[in-house]
Amino acid sequence: MLLGIVLAVIAGALVSLQTIFNNKVNERTGSWATTTLVLGTGFLASLLGSLVFEGKNTFTFRHMQLWYWFSGMIGVGVVFCLVQGMKRLGATYAISIVLTAQLGTALLWDSLGWLGLEKIPFTFSKLIGVLVIIGGILVFKLGQGRTKAQARKHEACT
Repeated sequence: MLLGIVLAVIAGALVSLQTIFNNKVNERTGSWATTTLVLGTGFLASLLGSLVFEGKNTFTFRHMQLWYWFSGMIGVGVVFCLVQGMKRLGATYAISIVLTAQLGTALLWDSLGWLGLEKIPFTFSKLIGVLVIIGGILVFKLGQGRTKAQARKHEACT
């Protein structure tokens, strides 16, 4: 379990870092060029890693459902939307919303047992957890607005 937690923390940090890098690439190219670069270099890194660690088993696909093949296309949407969201909202606000949407969607899919997931009973404590995170995002965003207003007021007084 501890290893799972450590890996999840690393994944979260890497998602945030990748989003920042993607945004910097997007500042110098377009969103579609950024998406192509990100997923293209990701493909090459994945292919190399797979060949090194899995060898000939890299291209062995057993009993895959048809919809699993669309994962890469979903990745295009993820990268494109993250780049656009960060461009419009900033890193912290965009990532906060993304993570909350991930958690809420995972709660829904787990509760319904969709796409072969083990059905996990929905509880209101889980919903409250998601709502607390949403409340934190609102405090973060609204608190930021007050700080800017206070700064403008302070500048006007001096």
